[in-house]
Amino acid sequence: MDRRRNLVLNPMKALKIYLLLLFMAASSLAFAQRNGQPVDPERLQAARIAYITTRISLKTEQAEKFWPLFNSFTESRDASMRTMGDLSRGVESMSEEEAKSRIQQKLQIQQKLVQDEKTFVAEAAKVLTYKQLLLLQNIAKDFNRHLYERQRERGN
Repeated sequence: MDRRRNLVLNPMKALKIYLLLLFMAASSLAFAQRNGQPVDPERLQAARIAYITTRISLKTEQAEKFWPLFNSFTESRDASMRTMGDLSRGVESMSEEEAKSRIQQKLQIQQKLVQDEKTFVAEAAKVLTYKQLLLLQNIAKDFNRHLYERQRERGN
């Protein structure tokens, strides 16, 4: 009887093991490019979720509240970054006045990005610890570095 108890995992351990396995499977699948086809965005997103969840040790209750906040923040930030990128295109053929206007627009977007991040941190702090929030700030870079390293390993 005692032996059986040791084989049963508590729900938290089971969740962590599941997420780790999901991350490992999704990240290896994300790199498996089929005949030059692009990486499957759903698998890449699953790998990102698993990576973040394990790195900041999200509990189930936290994850339910965190992911909608994070996804909304990320979508808004990505849209702002795309807009800023669009404002930098065609510089060679624009007038000085248009260049000045675009710089002003970029500065406004940057201010919006800072305000959006402050709002996100305030909302996320209701769900996560501040330590988890600090870890989260570097995780995107870490995840991209991890993807790059895995891709490079496969290339060699």
